[in-house]
Amino acid sequence: MYGRKVKLRFFYIFIIFLILSLTIFLTLKSLEENVIYFQSPTDVKALAEIDKKKIRIGGMVKKKSILIKEKEVKFVVTDFKNEINVIYSGLIPNLFAEGKGVVAEGFLKDKSLFLATKILAKHDENYMPPEVKAALEEK
Repeated sequence: MYGRKVKLRFFYIFIIFLILSLTIFLTLKSLEENVIYFQSPTDVKALAEIDKKKIRIGGMVKKKSILIKEKEVKFVVTDFKNEINVIYSGLIPNLFAEGKGVVAEGFLKDKSLFLATKILAKHDENYMPPEVKAALEEK
């Protein structure tokens, strides 16, 4: 009688452990698929091969590089060592300007062309995303 209760208790503990492990695994797997990595133009130039995953690039918008045609915006992002051309279709944030920090989310076409799906807005004119600030200070 006593041995059966112990076996039943171990069975329940095992089932709970199994369910908990499966839940943790599935949560981590879904988070892994939704992670978007940040890279500076220098990081992009150093890539061995271009990955088709969504990434974020950041740096400063190069002066005199913004070209707006209809709904398409072309500009250059620089970290003062390397540059990458960005093409974005859509509305740009009001504070997007030359010489200001920017983070663009999208896909690399090649090491010198980035197709943005989103331009991240800044909170105010003095704000610079921590990733951009760290990358610029590092360079």
